[in-house]
Amino acid sequence: MTSAAAAAVPATMKALMIEAIGKPIVLEEVPFPTALPGTCVVKVLAADASPGTPALAAGHTPFTHPGPFCPATRAVGRVVSVGPDAATLVPGQLVVLETFLRARDDPDVQALWGLFDGGSPASRRFVRDNWTMGTLAQYVRAPLENAFALDEPRLCGALGLSFADLVVLPTVAVGYAGLRAVGVQAGETVVVAPATGAFSGTAVHAAVAMGANVIAMGRKPADLLAVQAAFPAGRVRAVPITGDVAADAAALRAAAGSPRGVDVFLDLSPAVAKGSTHVRSGIQALRQGGRACLMGVLPEDLAMPYASAVWRNLTIKGQYMYERHIVADVIKLAESGVLPLGSAAGIEVVGTFPLEQFADAFKLAQEVKGFGKMVVFTPNALPGAGSKM
Repeated sequence: MTSAAAAAVPATMKALMIEAIGKPIVLEEVPFPTALPGTCVVKVLAADASPGTPALAAGHTPFTHPGPFCPATRAVGRVVSVGPDAATLVPGQLVVLETFLRARDDPDVQALWGLFDGGSPASRRFVRDNWTMGTLAQYVRAPLENAFALDEPRLCGALGLSFADLVVLPTVAVGYAGLRAVGVQAGETVVVAPATGAFSGTAVHAAVAMGANVIAMGRKPADLLAVQAAFPAGRVRAVPITGDVAADAAALRAAAGSPRGVDVFLDLSPAVAKGSTHVRSGIQALRQGGRACLMGVLPEDLAMPYASAVWRNLTIKGQYMYERHIVADVIKLAESGVLPLGSAAGIEVVGTFPLEQFADAFKLAQEVKGFGKMVVFTPNALPGAGSKM
């Protein structure tokens, strides 16, 4: 950072802070971050107001995190300064920040930035000593590996997307990673279940962008219809979850138009789906040589027909998050226009709020959580600038 640039930045900034799990979220003045080797400082322009953040603070999730800390969600911002080893990022560059942290010298040391310290002694130390300040702040020091440059003229100019629309990019990367992990090909039939959540809904977008035929599963018919309506007619079919394993498997095969079954089953079940029958139905609906990818967080064991899986030569793969190249690929899909975002994808930003109005932001996010609705923070907006769209 030049001396002129250094003089232009403030000594402090505003950030949402949690003293410890079980303590409330508060707005505080904290020191302005500086770029160290391997990092950049980013001015946060838009960040996801995830309804999971208040749950984390209240201790209503299984996640652990050292305090005090600033939570992190997926965000878009502009680079302010870079460490001396930055090779491509430069001040002024628009970037998207994703939250899957990995240690450079041991990729098995993993954490979710501002959400989960990974649970192992090494990952807890990694987070405690380096990454307790997340993106729900006016500025953030980010790992270079987690800041991805965006083609601003293309995305915000030619395609007419807002900064808030771009926040969803790392969310799409989760489902896209699962689809890539089991080798989804254009023309194959993919079941996404449940398909009406924030992550699973964007997995439908990823599958359609890859040329797949998609069957969306869910419990609420109205929500499934909303998912279908976001895509051209015929690209997404809906099958409700009834709780009857055999009947739902038969409905999936019928929706695929083939008695042999579907090619791929992608599961992104949240913890609240414990006890649901849809995973067994999805696996039973697979054709000979079919593949299943499990990416959810179900807190239970999976019962499945062992002999049937053997006879049908099934592949059942677990997939946690993604590799860095997956995020880069999703960005390329968006920049090419193959992956629609924003209103063209049926995703509406229903509210934007400054940090000062965090209670209102989280309340609205809880009310609209699921597919197609987003609430975002604009941390550098003026106080009182929050609004519902």
